[in-house]
Amino acid sequence: MLKSVAPYIGKYKKYTVIASVLTTLGIIANVAPYFFLYQLILPLTRHQLPDFHFVVVRVLLIFACLAFYAISYTTGLCFSHVSAYNTLKNIRISLKSKLENQPLGNIKEMGTGQIKRVFTDDIDQIELLLAHAIPEGIANLLVPLIVLIAMFIVDWRLALLTLAIIPIGVFAMSMMMKAGMSKMGAYYESAKKMNNTIIEYVNGMEAIKVFNKDGDSFRRFGDAVRGYRDFTLAWYKVCWPWMAVYNSTLPCLAFFTLPIGALLVLNGTIDLSQLLLVLCMSFSIGSSILRALSFGGKIPQLDYKIAELEKMMNGEAIKQGTHSFEGKNYDIEFKDVKFSYKKDCRVKPDNDTNIKPDNDKGSNMSSSGLTRGSSEVLHGINLTLKQGTTTALIGESGSGKSTLAKLLVHFYDLDSGSIKIGGQDITNMSIEALNNQISYVAQEQFLFNTSLYENILIGRPDATREEVLDAARRAQCDEFLARFPKGIDTMAGDSGKQLSGGERQRISLARAILKNAPVIVLDEATAFMDPENEEKMNAAIAEIVKDKTVIVIAHRLSSIKNADKICVLKAGNVIAEGTHEELMKNCEEFQKLWQASTAAAEWRI
Repeated sequence: MLKSVAPYIGKYKKYTVIASVLTTLGIIANVAPYFFLYQLILPLTRHQLPDFHFVVVRVLLIFACLAFYAISYTTGLCFSHVSAYNTLKNIRISLKSKLENQPLGNIKEMGTGQIKRVFTDDIDQIELLLAHAIPEGIANLLVPLIVLIAMFIVDWRLALLTLAIIPIGVFAMSMMMKAGMSKMGAYYESAKKMNNTIIEYVNGMEAIKVFNKDGDSFRRFGDAVRGYRDFTLAWYKVCWPWMAVYNSTLPCLAFFTLPIGALLVLNGTIDLSQLLLVLCMSFSIGSSILRALSFGGKIPQLDYKIAELEKMMNGEAIKQGTHSFEGKNYDIEFKDVKFSYKKDCRVKPDNDTNIKPDNDKGSNMSSSGLTRGSSEVLHGINLTLKQGTTTALIGESGSGKSTLAKLLVHFYDLDSGSIKIGGQDITNMSIEALNNQISYVAQEQFLFNTSLYENILIGRPDATREEVLDAARRAQCDEFLARFPKGIDTMAGDSGKQLSGGERQRISLARAILKNAPVIVLDEATAFMDPENEEKMNAAIAEIVKDKTVIVIAHRLSSIKNADKICVLKAGNVIAEGTHEELMKNCEEFQKLWQASTAAAEWRI
């Protein structure tokens, strides 16, 4: 556990060392008053009154020790927290960097609830280990060990009597940890499910209200919350009895020492002074031993969380090279491309990933959306897209068209085959180099809660304000920007809530225009197009695709009628390709899709 965290401590390791030293000194100062107390009591056992000066000095020393304990212990914890929170910062930065190198599709499929839990809750739990368990654990174990050795020097029998209670407490703690571990996996899984469900509930509240699905949605919400409650209580139920045992026994180190030691004094085996000294020492370290061992109850949780973090950090990185783009042109070639959603990959179905498992191969989809085995969705795709042409991918939902587009922008690694731009394999270049060549405009474009100007500037951060304004104009944004008092400097709101779906789409098109990449992927980019804005959207798209290599995915087939080439996909295979006229003559599947699209266009409310 410590070994896995150590690389992230870095230069702050010395702070942890200083914290351990200071807390150890503090514990020693906290133990010392019991020895001074023993010195005050000892004369009384001999029927003597201690000297007034002697008493005053001992009382002042006790107060001095307590003051030193407070200062030293607090200062040590300050150092340990500086080390801890800087380490948490390093862990979060490292996790972010490693997530960036993993397939983007896999990251999206994790769910925002799980990612939020890992980045905040789980990493914050590691603070307990770094800020408390290490410095306090060392101090609260080291000092009692020294005191126990001193007990053996005083009288080995009394020392053994003092130690006799510890195995009982340790046994209770080990049983608690063992019982807790059996429930821990289910507990954390229920927490993950609850986080994802809460976020889904909040994000989908508008649809819930519109379609009067409060009952169904709240039932799922309630089930997730109750499930978390039940797993939490089940976990605590097996831990509480053992927790009560060790919390009540470990501080009572004199449980056997006092009665049996008194008998030894009465029969003259040991001196009363020896018993008093050992009792004082046992009182001084009881709370320290309990505090040290209490961290042991947290270790299984920390182990679990660190294992989850490492699992996420050490996920297989996406295959990428270090080269810049070296292609001869912007022809795109898909060669024998095969792809499947791997085992234990959380599939978030969209318009193109409604995976239908092949039961003959032993694959199946659980209700939670977790695939078991793999489900191949592309079966040896071969396509060539010429530079400067527009190619449309069409097909029923689940045919693989959006998956093909996401593979081009390297959301996932292929099972086999290759994708090349200008003859250069996309895995040969860095992700940054690939992203510089492609503008990907999807159905849903995320807008940050900053100004619309800055949202467009993402397309090319070094662009001038004039270039951003020109991109907005070419994307037909002027009309709706004019209604805002601050124009393009208006805040977009959370996820762009200040804008309609079509307006958000045009902001994303402005990004693509500003980026001016040679390859354009439009994945349902006209999904929010209404009759009033159709002309503006088409004009905006026309600005993007000028002299570019374009891939268009659309259900509205009238929008891709003039594409240079149309590829028809079905069940992960390209079954036909050609112009609109050629496919209308020769492809029955295209004819069926065209008729359905035409009929849908005539629907009226």
